Amino acid sequence: MKIIYTLLFSLFLLTISTAQEKEQVELLDAPTYKTAITSKNVQLVDVRTPQEYAKGHIEGSINIDFFETEVFNKKFETLDKEKPVYIYCHSGGRSNKAAKLLLKMGFTKIFDLKGGYASWK
Repeated sequence: MKIIYTLLFSLFLLTISTAQEKEQVELLDAPTYKTAITSKNVQLVDVRTPQEYAKGHIEGSINIDFFETEVFNKKFETLDKEKPVYIYCHSGGRSNKAAKLLLKMGFTKIFDLKGGYASWK
């Protein structure tokens, strides 16, 4: 019986931690994302490589390469953790990983472009 309670409690904790993460990173489709970034109170970040960024990016975004770990951390430390951060990559994989790192860094309002820049075009 004690084992069952332990398993149920572990499952409960896992559910809570997963739910909290989902509440803090919101995945937005392209039309919703486009409307949201028109606010002056957002930080728009492209986490693709500089080469990808040079080929095309969302106007007003800054480039912080996800693969350059040290630079990534330093540049995000300069951003306001209380302001909304809108991130995107090519298709959503890197920005999803970046969002998880931002949560650990203390950012509280993170929005990710569903399908990445490929869905923006």
